[in-house]
Amino acid sequence: MLQTFDHGSIRELRLDRPPANALSLEFIVALREAVQGAPHAGSSALVLSGTPGRFSGGLDVPLLLNYDREKIATLWREFYTLLKALALSPIPIAAAITGHAPAGGTVLALFCDYRFMADGDFILGLNEVQVGIPLPPVILAGLRRLVGARQAERLGVSGALLSPAAALRTGLVDELAPPDQVIDRAIQWCQRMLALPQAAMSGTRALARADLAACFGPDLESELRQVTSQWWAPETQSTLRALAARLGKSSAAARSQN
Repeated sequence: MLQTFDHGSIRELRLDRPPANALSLEFIVALREAVQGAPHAGSSALVLSGTPGRFSGGLDVPLLLNYDREKIATLWREFYTLLKALALSPIPIAAAITGHAPAGGTVLALFCDYRFMADGDFILGLNEVQVGIPLPPVILAGLRRLVGARQAERLGVSGALLSPAAALRTGLVDELAPPDQVIDRAIQWCQRMLALPQAAMSGTRALARADLAACFGPDLESELRQVTSQWWAPETQSTLRALAARLGKSSAAARSQN
């Protein structure tokens, strides 16, 4: 599910769970452990990447619909813990968005330091509302921090999916790169961060990201209970099951063509 490559002191964590790098509970835990473990392994910066054409399709909805209430509660808790690990990472993290990154794919990038997006026929954005999931407060806060309050309202409420060019204009990503260069560009950004005086860079980075860290405050338990409860709301379940049915039909059609 997760490949690790070391480029000197820069560690690349590459999402590799075909076909869409969608997030299961086990995948979330593996990624969280890798993010938290990288500094202890001697890494000075991280690159979070995906496979060509696909960063992450977000939560693996067809699989998650088979989870019981306890497992869904665990999944959301682990997902929040992963986002907190990204937000509070003591080392810089660049997202190399190698392709499609709707929903949870965009969420992962929100909590990194910097975002490079492959330029091409790809989509990203927080389309949770479109698939029946109210946007969790922590994720909305991360979006608002990145693009501003008005754009966050527009994107979050509508669940809009954007092209790379539109994402760049709104500030959802920081730079575009050719698909075959996006990982290299993320590594180069890390190298520039590591070439700076480290105490000055790290101290300033911690101050600059303090508001992001504050999103994971004392009310997190009540928020987690709310998010988990909303997953089981009738409208959410109905919309998610319709989505899973469409995904199943698309997969079957693709297999028949092959």
